[in-house]
Amino acid sequence: MTEPDVVVTDYLLTLETAVFAVLVWRSAATDSDLRLPFVVFFSATSLAALTGGTVHGFFSGATYSPLGVALWRATLVALGVSALAAWAIGGRMLLPATAAGALQIAAAVVAALYTVVVVAFDDRFWIAIVHYLPPTVFMLVAFGVAYRQDRPSTLAGLIGLVLTLAAALVQQQRIALHPTYVNHNALYHAIQAVALFLIFLSAWRM
Repeated sequence: MTEPDVVVTDYLLTLETAVFAVLVWRSAATDSDLRLPFVVFFSATSLAALTGGTVHGFFSGATYSPLGVALWRATLVALGVSALAAWAIGGRMLLPATAAGALQIAAAVVAALYTVVVVAFDDRFWIAIVHYLPPTVFMLVAFGVAYRQDRPSTLAGLIGLVLTLAAALVQQQRIALHPTYVNHNALYHAIQAVALFLIFLSAWRM
């Protein structure tokens, strides 16, 4: 196995977000308009962590293969689905129903184009980051507005989204605690685990 620290943290993210998806789906406290987008958000993140961890552990470097390529591209597509869900969450929190629906359609078109790019032309990870950044910021703004409107349950999610941006910076700047045992990808996953937990807390109580 290559990059065991990345594999372990990715698989833990897989389990964590799968549990979150189930709990949100079963939560009576979650707003009915937000339940499905949050379930898609956590489920797609879970799939991305599973396939991404598998690639890092078993299909990187000399063992890269057509299956590894397919799994990596599945990772990027799953991140695109998560980004689409983030647009839906932010739109439903911040905008009137008609505007939120139009935003989702536009976001779906962009997500389809992104999918074509990462599957057929260029599957570098920075493309996924660029695609994921705008909906993350939009979702952060939606949580911030909700918090200012006296919805205290959104504070945890607001902090979680700030941590999500910090995690992306750590990953892109290749900041590591240890080059072998906790590299930049593993640290990225560890920060994301905390961030996703905080987002879940808000989703569960909204």
